[in-house]
Amino acid sequence: MPALNIEYTEHELAAIREAAAADGKSVKAYVHDLSVREQQRRVFVNRAVAFWNEHVEEFDAAFPEDAPTTGSPVA
Repeated sequence: MPALNIEYTEHELAAIREAAAADGKSVKAYVHDLSVREQQRRVFVNRAVAFWNEHVEEFDAAFPEDAPTTGSPVA
């Protein structure tokens, strides 16, 4: 199975060890799961943005009172 060697400062590694212990995982399992979840999050966000961009006009038409007006600042 492919693997990575990742370098951390002592402070970073101590924080990772603490977080892994709090989750009841080894450092290896914790870092693996965290990196996989981050990739899944990025895919989700990219797909959500694409969906929004494809359907924004429909949302604006369905909810005109919530549609942004041209030139108004985004809150």
